[in-house]
Amino acid sequence: MATVVETSEEDAALTVVRFVSELAWADAGPEAAEPQVNRLCVEAQECMVMGRWVDLASLMLASTDVIFSKVSEKDLECVFTIICNLVTKSGNPDESFEIAKVISAKIGQQPNDKPALRLKILFNLYNLLENPYSRFYVYMKALDLSLKGKVPEHIIPSLKKIDSFLREWNIGIIEQRELFLAISDVLKGSKSSANDYFKFLTKYLATFTGEDDLNEAKEEAAHAIVEFIKAPNLFKCDLLDMPAVGQLEKDPKYSLVYQLLKIFLTQRLDAYLEFQAANSTLLKSYGLVHEDCIAKMRLLSLVDLGSNESARIPYALIKDTLRINDDEVELWVVKAITSKLIDCKMDQMNEVVIVSRCSDRVFGQHQWETLRTKLATWRGNIANVIGTIRANKVVEDGSQGVQGLAIR
Repeated sequence: MATVVETSEEDAALTVVRFVSELAWADAGPEAAEPQVNRLCVEAQECMVMGRWVDLASLMLASTDVIFSKVSEKDLECVFTIICNLVTKSGNPDESFEIAKVISAKIGQQPNDKPALRLKILFNLYNLLENPYSRFYVYMKALDLSLKGKVPEHIIPSLKKIDSFLREWNIGIIEQRELFLAISDVLKGSKSSANDYFKFLTKYLATFTGEDDLNEAKEEAAHAIVEFIKAPNLFKCDLLDMPAVGQLEKDPKYSLVYQLLKIFLTQRLDAYLEFQAANSTLLKSYGLVHEDCIAKMRLLSLVDLGSNESARIPYALIKDTLRINDDEVELWVVKAITSKLIDCKMDQMNEVVIVSRCSDRVFGQHQWETLRTKLATWRGNIANVIGTIRANKVVEDGSQGVQGLAIR
């Protein structure tokens, strides 16, 4: 018959100290091991009595490598649940943070040894912490572990909550910059997360202003440009407005990449073909496929036509601009519609595409001014409608009053 014995958290911590100590000294023999195990247990008791929780955490983690090599994953999780719980023992947030730092450092030392379990331990530690900055610190350690341990799939689901995390952590621009760069490093190379990689890389670049040292962002700015051009389903971005990207225009190493970005966001297919003819080696060095670039530029060129041809685009103009055959015109229009770049109707009899809506490749000052003008027009139209309704209501009420008097 099993007997349930009540224990305190201190007893659990002592049990872990004894368990780990016995493992660490197992090969030394009973005569050598017993005094050492007793010494460590006494030291652990002193730490508990005196409230030295950071020292206790260090003591319990001294043989982390031994634990991971000799203990089952189930027991490992139990051991580290008790160790992580030390952050709740201290009423001092700074001390809890120090304990979290000690635990995180130990967990991250061997990222390739049971990385998924190590991440689980860090997530458990994260949930036990109350201080927002301490949570941010542990999450950054989890990102680093997932990258080095090559298990990004275990942390990618949490990225959906980044916006709520940011509100909770309330961190500054520098910390946000570190976070976005760490996330983009985790996502880099994952084909299924290419769009998210571009999104967080863009968020990282957006943290830089003209007053910052932009040199550290050059390489990431070039990566963002290449990712935008590669992505078959990305057709607009704000990269041109970012100081971190703008610095590349006059940089000898990256000026051509910047020029290529301007072509994709502001020009048509002919400009790309001219650039490619002179810089084919550069495109290959960045892993850009010429045929894919042509396909994307055809769609972007069609968007540009829709924005500049008074909403009526002749088939012949589409054919010449996209450099395609007559029988391909409608195919490319359908592709643009499918990609949600334009809303239009095809007048096959007159061979004209009538555009009702067209996406913007960039959204800068000009687009804001256009939007402001449209909103002012709509506001004026609504005001006129309201005024007309009110005037009609007054007339109607007056007529009813007159009729009432006539009847009386």
